[in-house]
Amino acid sequence: MAAASTRNDDVVLVRKVTLPLSQKVAIIVSINRPEKKNCFNTKVCHRLAQVFHDIAEEIQALDLLKLDGQGSNNDDEEDASKKSIVAVIFTGEGSSFCAGADLSDPPNPLHQSSDLPHHLRWNPVYQMSKVGAPIIGSLRGHVITGGFELALACDILIGDSTTIFRDTHVKFGLAPCWGLSQRLSHRIGPGRAKIVSFSALHVNADVAYTWGLLDELVTLPSTKSYDIPGVDTNNYSLHRAIELADSIGANDNLMIRRYKRAMIEGMNMKGFRRERELGLAHYIEVVGDGHTFEGAKEFISDDSRPRFESKL
Repeated sequence: MAAASTRNDDVVLVRKVTLPLSQKVAIIVSINRPEKKNCFNTKVCHRLAQVFHDIAEEIQALDLLKLDGQGSNNDDEEDASKKSIVAVIFTGEGSSFCAGADLSDPPNPLHQSSDLPHHLRWNPVYQMSKVGAPIIGSLRGHVITGGFELALACDILIGDSTTIFRDTHVKFGLAPCWGLSQRLSHRIGPGRAKIVSFSALHVNADVAYTWGLLDELVTLPSTKSYDIPGVDTNNYSLHRAIELADSIGANDNLMIRRYKRAMIEGMNMKGFRRERELGLAHYIEVVGDGHTFEGAKEFISDDSRPRFESKL
């Protein structure tokens, strides 16, 4: 059984889970607006940024404690090792991961496109990039536009058969600013990334797995049982994410963090900066017209449009 501690922050839930095999710690971060398909508003966006900022700081502090303790009392070093945060699992409550921005109160796109430090402080994807431990995305249901960007900011993506991706930026004249234009190409190749983003069509779980957008597609329960308060026993992707976190925890976690850093820094960071520059220029041009989000609102509220039927 995996022990868990939970802090309920309303729009974002944070659970610390002691993993049974490694006896290390994983943190489950969950968007908690299931009645809105976990669409994020300004409050959710800022809360996610704060949560990931705090996790990054805690991991760094524990790493420093472990390094400072080398050559000292073995019991102290063992205690520090057991407190190690080996992975973060990012998911959503209910039947969807995240269906994008809540257009009744979307985060300010100018701020989210900005490289200014006081804006980056409240950018959840930027704060995710500061987390040294692997971030495992546990997905099901809708993973749409801004939710798609949040998912792509994870290191590993695990989904179930209900998972559906869609990038609707071009449908409504919106610009990505959380890395989608760069990360999607790295995952599935530039041609397929252009198909996904230029067509704004759905990508189902089978296609996503075939293309490499999902790293694992889980259709059966995990072979290991994790009895965690508040975690749905039928959430196969979450249980598989916990199992994977436990396997990661059995290894040298400081080396894993350094390995992750090497992989990420090997990517062309200029591309992410250029995306934010283009996004900022776009929103400076259009945000004052009073119609930036109106097309999206009309589309969402149109009861006559064809709708994707979830398998949940």
